Amino acid sequence: MSIDTRFVFFLLAPLLYAAVLPAQQNTQSTPSPASRIYLDVVVTPKSGPPVANLQQQDFTILDNKTPQHPTSFKALGGSREPIEVVLVIDAVNTSYQNLSYERGEIDKFLRANGGHLPQPTTLAFFTDTGTQMQQGFSTDGNALSASLDQQVIGLRTIHRSSQWGASERVQLSMKALGEIAVREADHPGRKLILWISPGWPLLSGPRIELTSKQQDQLFGTIVGLSTQLRQGRITLYSVDPLGSGEGVGRTFYYEEFLKGVSKASRVVVGDLSLQVIATQSGGLALSSSNDISSLLQQCLVDTEAYYAISFDSAPADHRDEYHSLEIRLSKPGLTARTRQGYYAQP
Repeated sequence: MSIDTRFVFFLLAPLLYAAVLPAQQNTQSTPSPASRIYLDVVVTPKSGPPVANLQQQDFTILDNKTPQHPTSFKALGGSREPIEVVLVIDAVNTSYQNLSYERGEIDKFLRANGGHLPQPTTLAFFTDTGTQMQQGFSTDGNALSASLDQQVIGLRTIHRSSQWGASERVQLSMKALGEIAVREADHPGRKLILWISPGWPLLSGPRIELTSKQQDQLFGTIVGLSTQLRQGRITLYSVDPLGSGEGVGRTFYYEEFLKGVSKASRVVVGDLSLQVIATQSGGLALSSSNDISSLLQQCLVDTEAYYAISFDSAPADHRDEYHSLEIRLSKPGLTARTRQGYYAQP
C-alpha cells in the first residue's frame, strides 16, 4: 500500500466506530432477548437457484461448534416477507470512465422484465460530497431508471493516485456504509445492500504493521459494524464492475482475511475490506465478469427462497466475544450460506 497506513488508520478508526454506534443503540431497544440471534439462511446446490421447502430438522446450527436449538424457523421467499434492496452506485472508488459503463448496466438491470423488480428497491448515490438516497422503495424499475438518468454525478475532487486521496476514500466509504445501515436498521424484515464497486483501497501492497492502540480501534469498528448489520438483518453484496480485469491474484486477495477476528491483537487492515464485510454478512463478493446487470440479478436470486432461523446464545465470558457460526444440512450436495459469526456480550 502506497499510503502511510499507520497514520491514516489512527485517524480513521474513531470515526468509523462512531458511525456504527447509533445503530447498535437503536436496534438493542427491540423487545427481543439480547441474546437471541437471527439468521437469514440461503441454501444452494452446486448449481442452480436456492433450495426451497426444507424443514427445520434439515438444519443444524453450530455456535462455536456447539449445536444450538432453534427458537424459530420460517421458510420464506418471494413476497412472503418484506425485503428491501438498496442499490449503491459508488462514484468514489470507481473511475469516471467505468462509471459511465456501470450506469448503462444498471439501467439494463432496472428495465429488465418490463421494468418489474422482484423486490422493493431504492438507489443510493455515493460521491465524495456525501451519500444521497432516494426516498422510498419501488418495484417500478422504469421509474428508478428515469431517476438514474436525472442524477448528475460529477468528477470527484479526490484523486485516486494521491496517498491522502486513498485514505479519504476509505473514510468516506466506511462512513457511507455506516449511514446506509443506520437508515435501514429500523425497517422491518430483511435488507440487501448491493454495493457496486471494486472496493476501497485496503488490499494492495504488503501487510501493514499496526500498533496495539490502532488494532483496538479497528477491532471496535469491526465489532460495531458486524453487530449493526446483524441486528438490522442486513446482508451486504459486493459487485465489482471491473470483473476480473485487475488480475486473479488481486481480485481474490480478500480471501486471506475471511476468517472472523476474535480479538484486537489479530486485526489487520484487510479485515475491513468491502469484499470481506460482504462475505461475512452472508452475502457475496462477485467479480466473475463485468456483466453488472447479470451479477445484480444473481444477488436478488437469494430472495427467492431462504430460511429465517433464530436461537438463543449463551452469555459471553467477556465483552465482544467472537462466536463462529456454521449451518450443517442433513441432505447431501447442499450448502447453507449465512453470516459467519457474531460478537456476544456478557
